Amino acid sequence: MRPRGHQRHQSAAAALRLSIRDNPAMTDDIAAVVVGAGAWGTALAKHLAELGVPTTLWAREPEVVDAIAAGRENPIFLPGVALPATLEVTGDLKACLETADIVVSAVPTQYVRSVFAGHDAALQRAVVVSISKGIEVNTLQTPTEILAEVAEGLLAPVAMSGPSFAKEMAAGHPTAVVAASRSAHNARLVRDLFSTNAFRVYSSDDVVAVELGGALKNVIAVAAGICAGLGFGHNSTAALITRGLAEITRLGVARGGDPFTFAGLSGMGDLILTCTGGLSRNRAVGIEIGKGRKLADILGETQTVAEGVRTTQAARALAAAEGVEMPITEQIYQILYEDKDPRTAVFELMGRVLRDEKDQRPKR
Repeated sequence: MRPRGHQRHQSAAAALRLSIRDNPAMTDDIAAVVVGAGAWGTALAKHLAELGVPTTLWAREPEVVDAIAAGRENPIFLPGVALPATLEVTGDLKACLETADIVVSAVPTQYVRSVFAGHDAALQRAVVVSISKGIEVNTLQTPTEILAEVAEGLLAPVAMSGPSFAKEMAAGHPTAVVAASRSAHNARLVRDLFSTNAFRVYSSDDVVAVELGGALKNVIAVAAGICAGLGFGHNSTAALITRGLAEITRLGVARGGDPFTFAGLSGMGDLILTCTGGLSRNRAVGIEIGKGRKLADILGETQTVAEGVRTTQAARALAAAEGVEMPITEQIYQILYEDKDPRTAVFELMGRVLRDEKDQRPKR
């Protein structure tokens, strides 16, 4: 039996084939490759395969490739979720990219450049969708900016972001995200291809805000975890989320983003989820720090990546470059990298100079 919505996706796929290569001699099927077999990459690969899109999942770790091939499950990064038999898995990136019409980059931000280096021709042929959430520390670039630099001449990539825990999405829980591209055509094609009755995708042209919202919310999620680890309650979390959104928006507007985008799914929506949800890796790191543990010990116990740890470094540098005040980010940086006492940091934030709330509005 074909998945629900299959006919709609076949139509979107036909449009996608023509838009990418404008070649009527292409085969009837498009080919998708998801690069990165973490939780979110695995969930999206499952999603595409179940829609009838021929999909290959690339994993860096041989043990992940072997486990998926043998047991139709990713026990390391998405345990307990059955993967369809039609989903291919490989460790050969070059081979799978050579035939890809859609490339989904699910690589942690700090590794995007090294993973895709040398694959510029394949990226230029495809519609590239980035689901990574972070800022590269050395360059202060977002994932789509990195990809565009790696593959000069890349057709406008799409950044897809929003409040989306992989485990819930893979279980079919209603989930909504945003697909943003400087090409309205690409954003709408990705929207139409990925959307189902349980996974709704909105289109946008605000790549800057969508990517920065997805990246910077992880810093605030670490802060939310610290508050929880210190034993603070809902008052503290609500204040933190609200003021966190204000400083995310200030930096995003300074970089050219639309302030209204930060009130949407990729801004406020993702921020609320990551600051309050029990599946948040960044919040989990913060909880342990709030309990008095050291960052190195926490990170040494897990194979998953908490993007907010490195993004804190990049966000602090980006804020300094733009002349934007980000007091929460500054305190989290000092906690993570200068061994500042978390409780002291919280009360320093509370003791800052009093001001009118309107003074905090972003200026374009």
